[in-house]
Amino acid sequence: MASALSRKDFVSDQEVRWCPGCGDYAILAQVQKQMPEFGVPREKTVFISGIGCSSRFPYYMNTYGFHTIHGRAPAFATGLKVTRPDLDVWVVTGDGDGLSIGGNHLIHCLRRNVDLKILLFNNKIYGLTKGQYSPTSEVGKVTKSTPAGSVDFPFNPITVALGSHASFVCRTLDVEQKHLAEMLKRAHAHRGASFIEILQNCNIFNDGAFNELTDKPIKAEHQLVLEHGKPLIFGKNRDKGIRMNGMRPEVVQLGNGVSESDLVVHDETNLALAFMLGNFEPPLPTPIGVFYATSRPTFDAAMNQQLADAKAKQGPGDLDALLKRGDVWTVK
Repeated sequence: MASALSRKDFVSDQEVRWCPGCGDYAILAQVQKQMPEFGVPREKTVFISGIGCSSRFPYYMNTYGFHTIHGRAPAFATGLKVTRPDLDVWVVTGDGDGLSIGGNHLIHCLRRNVDLKILLFNNKIYGLTKGQYSPTSEVGKVTKSTPAGSVDFPFNPITVALGSHASFVCRTLDVEQKHLAEMLKRAHAHRGASFIEILQNCNIFNDGAFNELTDKPIKAEHQLVLEHGKPLIFGKNRDKGIRMNGMRPEVVQLGNGVSESDLVVHDETNLALAFMLGNFEPPLPTPIGVFYATSRPTFDAAMNQQLADAKAKQGPGDLDALLKRGDVWTVK
């Protein structure tokens, strides 16, 4: 049930300081728009970030928030969620913050299945520090830190999350507001680690990185919108699909003996299928939507249950008595 709050109630009094035209504005606007729909009071909502352009996010939300240190937002968020399981905790990070120095914290947060909503803004570049290549930049990327082209092989955020056994994994785009809203709703409704990769344009240092997915005349030919229980169909005229050729997926044209019954049907509970989709590269289309969703116990609930069981068995405990137990010394 929607609360009596509106979008304006989640807009802080801080001046938004991103570059004009940055994709972060669209993400912020949609998050603020959706928050009232979740029915969670502002005082029960927390946004936690690390370092980077995306990590300014908590300043712009009229909720509680932490602007923490580089890559450590998942660790701070885990501690908060375990000690205050009643809070609605969001993590906002970027491809640089979350997949470089923060990669270890991110994967362990996902594998533990902490009940967090993790928004990873992926613009394939370091924006705040002025345009160095990031863990998701393509091989050969020419930047200020790689004038001869990057020789690093990039991370794939979706398969990193799937490999960490995140219980909810999806991808969306900054400018696809309706789709972004739907992914935020799905992620919020999920209990466990919800991972949302948001492809976001940095118009200053990596403009046009996702043009084929956002330009209206061509995007339908490159986007594969995932819908649970429906065949993998795409194209401006919805006349292309994904069929298995042995163990390999291939693009086929519908008609001339090829029908929807020949296509792969999406099943967001199938981890193997999610991995296959996560590894799609041209000439295959880029999937957006929910890759994988499953239900399993959350770390925070299990930890609090252990504490409750221990208290029921041994009592609430006495820290002073614990510290003074055994050998003690008196310093005069």
